[in-house]
Amino acid sequence: MPDDFGQVEDLALSNALSERYLAYALSTIMSRSLPDVRDGLKPVHRRLIYGMHQLKLDPRSGFKKCARVVGDVMGKFHPHGDSSIYEALVRLAQDFSSRFPLIEGQGNFGNIDGDNAAAMRYTESRLTEIAEYLLRGIDEDAVDFRATYDGEEQEPVVLPGAFPNLLANGASGIAVGMATSIPPHNAGEVCAAALHLIANPEATTAELLAHMKGPDFPTGGELVEDEATILAAYETGRGSLRTRAVWAKEPAKNGTWNIVVTEIPYQVQKSRLVEQIALLLGDKKLPLLADVRDESAEQIRLVLEPKNRSVDADMLMASLFRATQLESRFSLNMNVLADGRNPKVMGLKAILRAWADHRHEVLVRRSNHRLAAIAKRLEILDGYIKVFLNLDEVIRIIRFEDKPKEQLIATFELSEVQAEAILNMRLRALRKLEEMEIRNEHKKLAAEQKGLQGLLKDEGKRWAKIAEEIAEVQAKFGAGPLGARRTKISAAAPMVEIVAEALVEREPITIILSEKGWIRAQKGHLADGAELKFKEGDKLFAMLPCQSTDKVALLGTNGRVYTIKASDVPRGRGDGQAIRLIIELANEDGVLMLFVPDPEQKYLVASSAGRGFILPGAELASERRAGKTILVVKPGEEWVLCVPANGDHVAVIGQNRKLLVFPLEQLPEMPRGTGVQLQKYKDGGLSDAKVFTLAEGLSWSIGERVRNEGKLTEWLGARAAAGRLPPNGFPKSNKFGG
Repeated sequence: MPDDFGQVEDLALSNALSERYLAYALSTIMSRSLPDVRDGLKPVHRRLIYGMHQLKLDPRSGFKKCARVVGDVMGKFHPHGDSSIYEALVRLAQDFSSRFPLIEGQGNFGNIDGDNAAAMRYTESRLTEIAEYLLRGIDEDAVDFRATYDGEEQEPVVLPGAFPNLLANGASGIAVGMATSIPPHNAGEVCAAALHLIANPEATTAELLAHMKGPDFPTGGELVEDEATILAAYETGRGSLRTRAVWAKEPAKNGTWNIVVTEIPYQVQKSRLVEQIALLLGDKKLPLLADVRDESAEQIRLVLEPKNRSVDADMLMASLFRATQLESRFSLNMNVLADGRNPKVMGLKAILRAWADHRHEVLVRRSNHRLAAIAKRLEILDGYIKVFLNLDEVIRIIRFEDKPKEQLIATFELSEVQAEAILNMRLRALRKLEEMEIRNEHKKLAAEQKGLQGLLKDEGKRWAKIAEEIAEVQAKFGAGPLGARRTKISAAAPMVEIVAEALVEREPITIILSEKGWIRAQKGHLADGAELKFKEGDKLFAMLPCQSTDKVALLGTNGRVYTIKASDVPRGRGDGQAIRLIIELANEDGVLMLFVPDPEQKYLVASSAGRGFILPGAELASERRAGKTILVVKPGEEWVLCVPANGDHVAVIGQNRKLLVFPLEQLPEMPRGTGVQLQKYKDGGLSDAKVFTLAEGLSWSIGERVRNEGKLTEWLGARAAAGRLPPNGFPKSNKFGG
């Protein structure tokens, strides 16, 4: 019994907690959550593979119950719950979780919908060829072993790892204060990058990425990131990569079409994805989508039905990518155990370098182990050769001498090992002791010994040998259905702006605005003489035929423009809604006009005082309810004019009935402002203005007739002149439109 047994020591609670928590944290980091950079495995995975190796569950053997495997691993190596061990086994066998499965399963091992595997008593398993490559050399002193938790067995500290498992299968885990998240990659590409690094030790990450393009997920999908983002992520070991589902537009009946999704992002459960889309559809948060159907069998097939045939497919998918897991971000965090004990975030080059150095160490250890075995066998063969011609004497010594071993050593100058081998020889082996066979084996082993000694002395030969082994892995697992790249790597996907017109069905409507400011919309384009009902004392101010997807500009007499979405205008045959509840228009301000502006068109805008300028059509839009100032008006003035600026001259007529024509180029083009004087007035202000082409003449309407005046010399002048009385027949309203 220890001397201090039963003693109680006072200790600060904070110190006791920190010590115990630190021990827990270290255990979690090193023995549970982070993979080893050399073989890419966590302890539970390594113990599973080694335990199955001990059970001789290689790819050529039969399957064994998973319960047997789990029990063996739990009893010998992994003192934790059977469920955690079985879950790890299942994941290693799922082809939608592991890019290159290390375990071959038989039975129900779950599916991409998220359904669990059957109980371990019902399923069976064995190792795959890839796992064999990870184990290659395990019995040849390739790696260190340590005692198991109970001290009764030995387990490998790390596997030899001839397969680049860390990058090929990836890893994820959450430790204490740190986590890891490594995506799967294409084994052939990883091997190509490793070969390039061996040949060019100073290679940059960009050069390595020329061989290893990026992640290759078992479920396929599409990686949509630019080269700079991918390079930065693999250079630092941290980053965020955007992945999307793969989809195609498929024609349906009667000119309609559907979207068919055939691949979904990695680690997204299909059933939950469908459920998420259905819930959003029920909440009317996906206005472009009518229905979703899961028609998957062995291959994924999600059918997305648009609201109508006029919906834009790219816009539909953009809304789904934004709202659902059809687009997912994979957080790259290559945090691994370096040297088996130090957690470290490593870039691509450092990870490949660590794996190559591990392969170098394994090669040296296996070579030394083989040399020792060859030396032992050569010693025995030398003994056989010495006694071959004296078998009868050997038999006599064994039969009649009291100490045959010592006598054999003395008679034939043998070592103890040689004498022991001769004594242990079975009688039936005597017929095989032909001198040629012994000498041929001796010669072959001597040549192998010389080759291994040369290999150990020459580092260049060792790296060439490692390159051969990696090339073998590349040829075996980098081709065929298993090795073909599944994830498409595209340039960074453009951010598709989901505008209002994409979220509503496009249809013709007519917006009706009354003089007292009540606005409503009716379906279809109404004729000019259509019968409309208004509140008592109210009447029509403007009637605008447009599309439900249009953005309508309302110009206020206060000089501001307000944008109204046509789809937001209340429908029906009632009175509608007060315009001042939709936009912030003061009671003292009126409405100048209501129209759908053309962003490519230029407009002449002017105030009642006759000041104006040329305005680009793109400026007639405002995202704010309060609108945007276009024309700065002084007290007592109003915005009275906004007409298309198509032509080369401007005709202006004032309330004083004076007409002036001047070149359009004399007006400045600006996005907002007070403008310049169009015409000089003593009294009154601007009545109307028009932009026209001088060569075609100036026209105006009188009732249903249109009159054109081609001789305008006497009205031509410079901007801001007073002008002269208009030609005979000009409308008394002083308006060009009639």
